[in-house]
Amino acid sequence: MNKNENKDLTHFGNVIISKQEKSIKVNNVFSSVSDNYDLMNDIMSIGTHRLWKDAMVNWISPIDSYNSFCHLDIAGGTGDIAYRLLNRFSDNFSSHIVDLNPEMINFALAKAERENFSERISFTVGNAENLPIKSNSIDLVTIAFGIRNVVTIENALREVFRVLKYGGRFICLEFSDVSVPLLDKIYDYYSFNVIPELGRIIAGDLESYQYLVESIRRFPNQKTFCEMIEGVGFDNVKWRNLSGGIATLHSAWRL
Repeated sequence: MNKNENKDLTHFGNVIISKQEKSIKVNNVFSSVSDNYDLMNDIMSIGTHRLWKDAMVNWISPIDSYNSFCHLDIAGGTGDIAYRLLNRFSDNFSSHIVDLNPEMINFALAKAERENFSERISFTVGNAENLPIKSNSIDLVTIAFGIRNVVTIENALREVFRVLKYGGRFICLEFSDVSVPLLDKIYDYYSFNVIPELGRIIAGDLESYQYLVESIRRFPNQKTFCEMIEGVGFDNVKWRNLSGGIATLHSAWRL
């Protein structure tokens, strides 16, 4: 395998495939899991994902209610982060969800109608590595449990940097490297032996959940991911471990 060929390949979980194929496969995974996405998140994390998402939103400073404030949620899924923020902030706060998968967008749309947020939120089917968003137009970019699924993480980070206004903030919530002895072994066992089986029993889809577990282990650790964020131009990059590093919050600013 020569260097040029290496540039065209990536990991899909533990399998090496072409970059073009990964984008298709990731989209297929989320099409497959979309019907049970929220339920499976609750079951797999025993509800802890809700606390992690609350922690993400709580790390965002109070926003001046007199000025319009534009939020972009990449890989926004069913809208968990966007709706938390819309509930927290004033009518001048608006959200835009970009997600690769149309089925996930449809679930987020249904939530908008139920929660009467239709006028404050918009949706686009789009790729994190080629955002359909104007440069220097966004105040806050969030991504929760989605960055590890992009084909080339650095490309997605460059896009986040591009769309943010000067003084804008990026916050990422992602599974990471467990730092607590013994917890790492328990977590490994649970991840590889329990989660795929839950996917098979509840969602009828073992393979998709096997991929999701493998993709977590392929994701860079806290320090490496911080270096990647800094590498595209961000400043004041920090991280906070949640649940011993099972999940981690990363924060950065475009200054």
